Amino acid sequence: MTQSKWQSLLVPVLSVIVGLLFGAVIMLLFGYNPVDGYQALLEGALGTPFNIGQTLRAATPLIFTGLGFAVAYTAGFFNIGLAGQALFGWLVSVWVGLAMLDSPKWLVLPLAILAGALAGALWAAIPGILKAYFDTSEVIVTIMLNYVAVYIADYLIRNVLTDRADATPFVGANASLRTEWLTELTNGSTMHAGFFLALLFAVIAYIFINRTTFGFELKAVGLNKDAAEYAGMNVKRNIIIAMVISGALAGLGGVMNGLGEFQNIFLTNGVAPAIGFNGMAVALLGLLNPFGVVLAAILFGGLMTGGNIMPLTAGIPSEIVDIVIAAIIFFVGANYIITFFLNRRKVRSAVDNEDVIQQGGQEG
Repeated sequence: MTQSKWQSLLVPVLSVIVGLLFGAVIMLLFGYNPVDGYQALLEGALGTPFNIGQTLRAATPLIFTGLGFAVAYTAGFFNIGLAGQALFGWLVSVWVGLAMLDSPKWLVLPLAILAGALAGALWAAIPGILKAYFDTSEVIVTIMLNYVAVYIADYLIRNVLTDRADATPFVGANASLRTEWLTELTNGSTMHAGFFLALLFAVIAYIFINRTTFGFELKAVGLNKDAAEYAGMNVKRNIIIAMVISGALAGLGGVMNGLGEFQNIFLTNGVAPAIGFNGMAVALLGLLNPFGVVLAAILFGGLMTGGNIMPLTAGIPSEIVDIVIAAIIFFVGANYIITFFLNRRKVRSAVDNEDVIQQGGQEG
């Protein structure tokens, strides 16, 4: 394995370790034992079949939003609008489920999933078109669209899907991703079949990005769109399609919340779903590789699930737990800091070797 590949694998591992060390320092500063804290975190994430089920359940939507970010990033598009796209996927899938309460499951469930994916795709197409034809800033546009999505969803929940209620009714069993055998296998957790769907899409995304002509074109556009256009590729079309696919995957992340975890949708009160922003960190930690995204999402799922147990078993206040987990996620998201120091060390080593050679010695 080349040195660059080793470094690519080393950076996310070091990011997690630095985040854990920083979290330990925070716990020590507030007078809590970090060993007890992390032991509770580990047991809470993986200690029982129930906890494992909850960890995989929490990871499921993050796999989709992480894949969505990775596909857009491949084409050079920084899709910060994952949260809004996921929220529309969540909203529309629940809407379809509630509208077809008496229809058979073989019809309702696929239709609700497809509708959620389509909703995310259409919402993502807006910044894609604006970027392709008007070269607008995708960062500003997608952030603003997140706010628009949040307030549209809240309005529809309160005024269209319900009669001034804060949450919709639950979808029927015909629109649910939960299965009895998974619930029994994990001792009553809310793990659902969406996890296997997420794994399937990770394989599809890997093949799409690395084994298809269109995936090659997306990489070419992402690396240098001027050169790609000179080579005869349709850059505008590729940007729009990359965003549509990215939005569809993010929408599926929302579907996992709607039909799997919560079985309904509720007011977000102006706050975009966390699965959008966490999906970005998951994608970066996973090195934008679909299989890396799956592993990173499971890590995040474990942090969220285990973090809920820490106040109960280690006596650490939930506020401290939130700070510790946020610190870990921060260092994961800021892994470029680790990359910077590794590269700096590499450059210094190369300079030292060059000095030795110039002085007539042998390279170390």
